Amino acid sequence: MAISMPSRQLFIDGEWREPVRKNRIPIINPATEEIVGDIPAATSEDVDIAVKAARRALKRNGGKEWASASGAHRAKYLRAIAAKITEKKAEFAKLEAIDCGKPLDEAAWDLDDVAGCFEYNADLAEALDAKQNASIDLPMDTFKCHVIREPIGVVGLITPWNYPLLMATWKIAPALAAGCTAILKPSELASVTCLELGEVCREVGLPPGVLNIVTGLGPEAGAPLAAHPDIDKIAFTGSSATGSKIMTAAAQNVKPVTLELGGKSPIVVFDDVDIDKAVEWTLFGCFWTNGQICSATSRLILHESIAKEFLDRLVKWAKNIKISDPLEEGCRLGPVVSGGQYEKVLKFVETAKREGATVLFGGNRPQHLKNGFYMEPAIISDVTTSMQIWREEVFGPVLCVKTFSTEEEAIELANDTHYGLGSAVLSNDLDRCDRVAKAFEAGIVWINCSQPCFSQAPWGGKKRSGFGRELGEWGLENYLSVKQVTRYISNDSWGWYTSPSKL
Repeated sequence: MAISMPSRQLFIDGEWREPVRKNRIPIINPATEEIVGDIPAATSEDVDIAVKAARRALKRNGGKEWASASGAHRAKYLRAIAAKITEKKAEFAKLEAIDCGKPLDEAAWDLDDVAGCFEYNADLAEALDAKQNASIDLPMDTFKCHVIREPIGVVGLITPWNYPLLMATWKIAPALAAGCTAILKPSELASVTCLELGEVCREVGLPPGVLNIVTGLGPEAGAPLAAHPDIDKIAFTGSSATGSKIMTAAAQNVKPVTLELGGKSPIVVFDDVDIDKAVEWTLFGCFWTNGQICSATSRLILHESIAKEFLDRLVKWAKNIKISDPLEEGCRLGPVVSGGQYEKVLKFVETAKREGATVLFGGNRPQHLKNGFYMEPAIISDVTTSMQIWREEVFGPVLCVKTFSTEEEAIELANDTHYGLGSAVLSNDLDRCDRVAKAFEAGIVWINCSQPCFSQAPWGGKKRSGFGRELGEWGLENYLSVKQVTRYISNDSWGWYTSPSKL
């Protein structure tokens, strides 16, 4: 299936613009290790131009064109973008599969979610109009008070490569719904569909400068964006180490940040489950998106009484996963995104073996695939809580296993992590599920499933997994500033000071 990768420039002020330094970054297909195109490499000069364009768009015509326009006005553009995404779904899904190695069926599903997220935020934008000038009850009848919800301003959005357009949309859609203008910096490892979003914006007539897209390396484009003095807020999804750097940069200008960072999420399986159903959710929770999910439930905490049968079935199911070129029909596990990530994941498996863990299955290159960054999904047992594989995020198809005997022990193991993004519990005892859900130290809990995500429900973590929430109404609130307006309505003087006329 021959597909040509589009060649784009930076998308700034509604136009395609060559980077100041004219540099480009090769696109490497992780399924073949071949260069299939390139993307523009922005630097601080380009970021500055994009920020100026976004600032102009925010202020243009006194803000009436975008920032202070009605939510209903902005919603029309969001719905138009959603319709275009749906129209281009097949094309965009293939581009993402080639760009980051995601199985085509998953990429197509992601594109449905992209369109759905724009539609949902269009609904929120319209609902925002009715919330404007909401009255506040005061204890003094000589005052009246109301609140205005305003866009926070020009926002910098820095996004990862595992869900290229979807993670960008989680930020772009609510930012635009709120009336912000934005600069998107996607990962240099998967920027193709994010750049194509620029063309979608041109086609629907989005006002120039409302959304700007600058691709490039983190130190050369992401860092200048995070530190830019004329950015009002940064929203970032990525590693905890990079998130810490972004917090530091933003702190210099006292600007707010939203951080969705790493994870090492648990999936606790009790002894009363249907084993095959639980096995499939366990695999899906860790190996979906080629194992490259911040919320991956990559620590299986398994009741000891079913451990042998469960692990035997788990290995059989894992062996049945189709590993292939992402464009091949029925692919369920593609390559990891890059050579660097591939070596990192393999090293995690080797370290686990060296530390005394047992690889029950996988962790090697599939014999039928000689090229590409492929590996069989790894299932690792005999893990202790001091091992690297238990404590550190792998960001690849690697599942580690530890057994438990009591509910209390399971909860203790689940919370034995610096992270707190996702968590899952599988049991037919729903009262127990509710107890465990309350005990989990995580921002997201799944009961009898793993990884479902909806535009309407909040997404985010605690501890080193970051702070703030995306999606749902909480996602929109990230990009709004609340202004209090209080009016004195009495005809009487305030009377605190003695009037000179009365002396």
